[in-house]
Parts: sequence; structure tokens; C-alpha cells
Amino acid sequence: MNDDLAALSARIDRTNELLQRMLAEVAKTPSTHAIFVDAGYLYAAAGRLVAGTEDRRAFDLDAEGLIDALIDTARTIFADSRLLRVYWYDGARRRIHTAEQQSIAELPDVKVRLGNLNSNNQQKGVDSLIRSDLESLARHRAISDAALLGGDEDLVSAVEAAQGYGARVHLWGIEAPEGRNQAEPLLWEVDSQRTFDLDFFKPYVSRRAAPAHETATGRPTREDVRFVGAQIAAKWLAARGRDTLVELLPGHPYLPGSVDQDLLVEAEGLLQYSLRGQADLRRALRDGFWDHLQTQY
Repeated sequence: MNDDLAALSARIDRTNELLQRMLAEVAKTPSTHAIFVDAGYLYAAAGRLVAGTEDRRAFDLDAEGLIDALIDTARTIFADSRLLRVYWYDGARRRIHTAEQQSIAELPDVKVRLGNLNSNNQQKGVDSLIRSDLESLARHRAISDAALLGGDEDLVSAVEAAQGYGARVHLWGIEAPEGRNQAEPLLWEVDSQRTFDLDFFKPYVSRRAAPAHETATGRPTREDVRFVGAQIAAKWLAARGRDTLVELLPGHPYLPGSVDQDLLVEAEGLLQYSLRGQADLRRALRDGFWDHLQTQY
């Protein structure tokens, strides 16, 4: 009898030891988040808010700058979590990337997923793509938190699917000039809500009242812009101090939104040229900035 009790006690001790090891491993596993952007909602709501129109042809969207700002926001909200990637959902005829979608797809940590675009320029299949990705990532424990920028009621099933596997879904929206631009059932279903206002989007949306980046001096080359980025880094280093700028290094290749906007505005002043909506030149500007900083440390 005593031997049986001793054996049982030993098995319990081993089980407890295994459970403690498992809990320790879980505790060491970093949380992971991802950002899901319904581009149809983004263009319509941001265009309406900033440019007064939902017609994509009437305004430019600096998608790269905006994506960096969203990543920066997520980094602040999910402070102890790492970014998996940004998922960008849009429509295209025959699911063939446009030049703009291709430039977005080439950005680091961004995955472009395309639904179809019908003859009325309406997206088809995007909601199902979002649901598929959200559910799959949650099911495989690839994410613990999902930031969803969208407003369609059809996304409710995607939210429910992800939550069913234990992920938390945070709905991000865009300020509406009047009323709401997100379905109430979607608002009810999510774990938290956040709305971005006019000031947040102003730097990234500009109306095409005239050709936005045509100037007398012509379009600068990538090397010209890269050199200006290095110039600004050297100037900032002297003015702001090494300690201030060294704090940026762990965030490479991203810059905080406020720093990125200061860099953009100063570069445009030096170049006498608008870099809004020109992803290749924006990348060259950041590359020049980072190249100079990294040679100093």
C-alpha cells in the first residue's frame, strides 16, 4: 500500500514538473500581433475625411508613410509584442497588381492580398481573404492580437473566427465627417476600438487639384534623394545630439511617425519637390538617412 502511494506521489511530482516546464516555455514565448488593412475602406474613409471624396483618382495616398504610422501605433499599443506583418487587402481586375499595389507589396513586413474588382469598381472576395487569414493565424497561434482597419459588417465572421481560437481583435477606424462608417455589429463584436482622426491622416492624403509632383526642376533621382537623406541625418545629429538619434537604431528600418514626417518635410524643402505618393523616393530618403546614422555608430 505504501509502495503504491509512493509511486502515485512520484507520478504527481513528475506531472507537476512537466506542467511547470510548459508554463515556463509559454511565459518565454513573445506575444505577436498583425495589422489587417481593408484598403477599400481605407481609401473611401480617408479620402472622404481629408480630400472630401471617395474617388481614388482624385487624391494620392502615401501608403508607405501610412503603413509606417500604423506600425508605429501598434508598437505603442502592443508594447510587449512583436509584429508578424501588415496584411493589405485590395481589389484588382483579374487579381493583377497595379503599379501602386506592387510598390506596396515590395515594402518590408507587408503582404498584399488581392480580391477581384468588378466592372463597377467594387471589391469582391476581400472579406473572405481577411477571414481566412485571421482564422488561420489565430488557429496556429501565430498571433495573439489582431488590429483590423475596416468597417464592413461582413467582417464580423472573421472576428468571431479569430476570437474562437483565443486571439483578441482590435478594430481600428477612420473618423467620419458625418455619422458612422463602420457597421454596428462589427463594433459590438471586437475586443477594443480606436478611431484615427483628421490630423492623423492629413500627412498621407493629398488631393490631386493639379499634378502633385510636377515642378520646374523635374523629378530627382533616387541617388539625389538618398544624398539629401544623409544630409538631413548629419544635420540632425549635430542639432539633436547623438543620444537622441541613437534611440532610433533598434527600430530600423522603421522611423517613428513624427520623425518620419519631419524628415519628409525637410527633404521636400531641400529638393523643392513633393515626395508624397512616391514610394521609391521615400525609401531612398530613409535609406540615406539610415546609412549615415549607421556609419556613425
